[in-house]
Amino acid sequence: MDSGAQRATAIVLVSGGLDSAVCLAEAVRDFDTAVLHINYGQRTEKRELQAFTDLADHYGITRRLVADISYLKAIGGSSLVDEGLAVETGLPGPEQDVPSTYVPFRNAHILCVGVSWAEVIGAGALFIGAVEEDSSGYPDCRDEFYQQFARAIEAGTKPDTHLTIRTPLIRLDKPAIVRRGLELAVPLHLTWSCYTESEAACGECESCRLRLRGFAMAGQTDPIRYRSS
Repeated sequence: MDSGAQRATAIVLVSGGLDSAVCLAEAVRDFDTAVLHINYGQRTEKRELQAFTDLADHYGITRRLVADISYLKAIGGSSLVDEGLAVETGLPGPEQDVPSTYVPFRNAHILCVGVSWAEVIGAGALFIGAVEEDSSGYPDCRDEFYQQFARAIEAGTKPDTHLTIRTPLIRLDKPAIVRRGLELAVPLHLTWSCYTESEAACGECESCRLRLRGFAMAGQTDPIRYRSS
């Protein structure tokens, strides 16, 4: 890209986790980037917000929006927002049911906030680090979902709004995401993936185990601190 050309604007949904950090690194290569973070009453809300802030600071991104949709906690139905429900441990199997950590239709709520902001600031792309290939089987992480949501954006926004959903990690597994993060010099030590702990990652929840397996299969050591280390 011509360094003198004005770059188009993109919004990146940044949870602060491994996937969203690599997704952010993909976006900043080609776009003038704004970042969006969502608080929804999750167990590690403050720690995820810290990771988001650290990543935005690292990339020098000043255009930021932190939105609160804590009504998802009031709705409930997920162990991420209801501490009375147990968070699964272990790795997901090929025929595993959707786990308790699935927050009902969460990504649709997050995308809606992103689309609204995109219309205001004139963004042409909305990035989300969704992963279908090596995830917990969340239905709102499937490629089909984002294709359908793109049609809703086209139907429900202003005629001069032209917004695409970008899912650069959708077909990657965790080892490939780790390798891509290293290629892009992503500050992986600033990310946070644990579902339950905020000081040292538990190493036991499904998210920690997927992350640890990804680093191990990529021949790397996870730079964040775990409770047992």
